[in-house]
Amino acid sequence: MSQPSTDCRIEDKVAFLSRPEAYGDEHPERIEVIETHMSWVFLTERHAYKLKKPVRYAFLDFSTLEARGRDCAAEVRLNRRLAPDTYLGALPLNLDDRGQLTLGDGGRIVDWVVKMRRLPADRMLDRVIRERRLHPADITAVAEHLAAFYSRCEPVVLSPESYRARLRKDITTNLEALSEPLHEPDNGQLDRIRSALLGLLAREPGWFDARASGGHVVEGHGDLRPEHVCLERPPVIFDCLEFDRRLRTLDAADDLAFLAMECDRLEAPEVGETLYRVYGERCGDWPDSRLIAFYKSRQACLRAKLAIWHIFELPTSEWEPWRQKARDYLALAEEQARQCE
Repeated sequence: MSQPSTDCRIEDKVAFLSRPEAYGDEHPERIEVIETHMSWVFLTERHAYKLKKPVRYAFLDFSTLEARGRDCAAEVRLNRRLAPDTYLGALPLNLDDRGQLTLGDGGRIVDWVVKMRRLPADRMLDRVIRERRLHPADITAVAEHLAAFYSRCEPVVLSPESYRARLRKDITTNLEALSEPLHEPDNGQLDRIRSALLGLLAREPGWFDARASGGHVVEGHGDLRPEHVCLERPPVIFDCLEFDRRLRTLDAADDLAFLAMECDRLEAPEVGETLYRVYGERCGDWPDSRLIAFYKSRQACLRAKLAIWHIFELPTSEWEPWRQKARDYLALAEEQARQCE
């Protein structure tokens, strides 16, 4: 891939992709622009185009053209596992001889864009749940799609000791981050969650050893939230965690726990119940309810930590919604942790 250009600013790229004429024969009437923590998304009537920000964090580095190109290719490849007809490819953003940007045509590559089929917003699982439009058949279809995916995944070899050590480290790291004074933490709550989760790890090491040695740890989705599930037929599950293999390598039951926990938060516990029932029937794996609660609590702590991280990038006046989000996740984490005892 080409080396980074020094004469094309990110602002120029965003401005270009915000214009309908950037998309050639597609001829969109207008472009809807959405900015996220790590990217910009440009929506036409039929497609979505994602441009990654040239950012660097402790957990990812998109600061170079080469890194962004690799990640775009990985995003397409990995997401085609669960959304084969949605991820259409990685397109080069070029600078031509006249100094004009073009998408997918010849010239010097200055960035990469992921092209996707645009999905219907009114069929996203989070919205369907909030609007009380969820049908049992929808949940079953999602569960069957995920179960088939996990059955195809190659097991990732981890020693039982390293798997338990990784879980201990993740739990400890998340809760330490949540003790940050700016969060105004409830340290008693954090201690209760820590005691329950680490206590189960210590009391039932065989459960976790069996997950690592029994072929249940896979390279999964890693960010299985309701807003990443579209209830088309068949369902489309997209936006997996592509930038860090370690973070998407987890117990299939842990991957499912993320989605189940988020649906619990939206007051749709029937989603998790169906996910684990269908997964058990299709994959022959029936994890103990306390293990599921452990994974749900762990995932809720992670989401609370990510909510708190937002306040470090915002003015004080905008902190409270993120603090409240963290408190909500921690209440759910504590509720699930109690079920581990």
